Amino acid sequence: MTHFTALPRLARLGLAAIALLSSCQKKTAAAPDTNETKTADSTITTFRHPGVVVSAASLDLVASQANAGDATRTAGYNKVVDYMNQYPVPTSFPAVVYAVAGAGSPTEDQIRRDCILAYACALRWAKTGNATYAGQAKQILNGYAYNFQRYSTADGPNGPTEFRQTYLEASWVAPTFVAAAEIIRYYQVNGAGAGWSSTDVAKFSDFLNNLKNNYVNNVPGAISDINNWQASYCYAKMALGVWFNSTAVYDSGYDYLLQIMPQLVYSDGAIKELRDRDCVHPQYTLTAMTYAAETARIQGNTALYEANTQLIKNGWNKFEDAEAGSYTRNCSGSQIFPGIETAYNYYGTAKLASLRDRQDPYGVSGDKTFLGFTSFTHRSIGTVR
Repeated sequence: MTHFTALPRLARLGLAAIALLSSCQKKTAAAPDTNETKTADSTITTFRHPGVVVSAASLDLVASQANAGDATRTAGYNKVVDYMNQYPVPTSFPAVVYAVAGAGSPTEDQIRRDCILAYACALRWAKTGNATYAGQAKQILNGYAYNFQRYSTADGPNGPTEFRQTYLEASWVAPTFVAAAEIIRYYQVNGAGAGWSSTDVAKFSDFLNNLKNNYVNNVPGAISDINNWQASYCYAKMALGVWFNSTAVYDSGYDYLLQIMPQLVYSDGAIKELRDRDCVHPQYTLTAMTYAAETARIQGNTALYEANTQLIKNGWNKFEDAEAGSYTRNCSGSQIFPGIETAYNYYGTAKLASLRDRQDPYGVSGDKTFLGFTSFTHRSIGTVR
């Protein structure tokens, strides 16, 4: 595992954040540079791998604790096992994935389910060292690498879905695929890797480039509103940047998220979509921001976690108010997304503890829009990278 010096990046980003955040009070944020041809602002010269949501050091820690019989860690790990018991590893993979906004299709359901299953297999291999699970992860990753061709749309309950939904769907699955693939490509159990061939890795990179260039990159221009779509885009671009070792790709997500955060969560901590929409979509925003911040933390900087007087924490605080029935929108009893465990691990406040304790331990959200199993990977791991 390679490392780089984080302090120069932190120092420069502190100044950059002040300049960016002061310019973010405008109603509409400027579009990011999605063609990735700009001169990157990042001082990253070597990315840490695995580097999306989990790191080699954090995997070492949680695997050793679970293998030693730690009850809390084992409860989190059991969510991984439960998911794998629920969904068998597929033997066929769609060439075309049909997106249906608000409804789903068999192929859309499968790709969401499978990218998380690949991640679960990778985590189970990291914990056990059993090559069977690494093989299952590779079967899924290779299945999409060699079979997937494109997203398309299908008729939904209210008529044909707009094609722009495919951009959002790709932004949801891409970082989960990357998180799984980063473990299989880079992690070692007792000095042994998963044995993913360079040919398969290259083919998987082609698959990710297809998602990035033809779908993810189109999100910012697809809608004029700033909401969970852009947050998901930013997280996806950062994850893809880690995979491709590209500061340009990474920064196109990182810089844009830093810019739009004040439009995603208001100054009083209210998530825009909690105030204006429902109890689910604001958690898309919060989870995407949290996973983006955690990915940045693994790469050596906590600026996203700290931005705007810890805006991510304030957003989760407000959602706890809604879960407690003490906010205008009452979300009591709503499913809580697994991003809360990751946020709580960083901030460690009593209010976030109250929210995460409502549905501990955390597996995966019902709609499978973001990776989960955070009670295994993040519960009380502190600042280990």
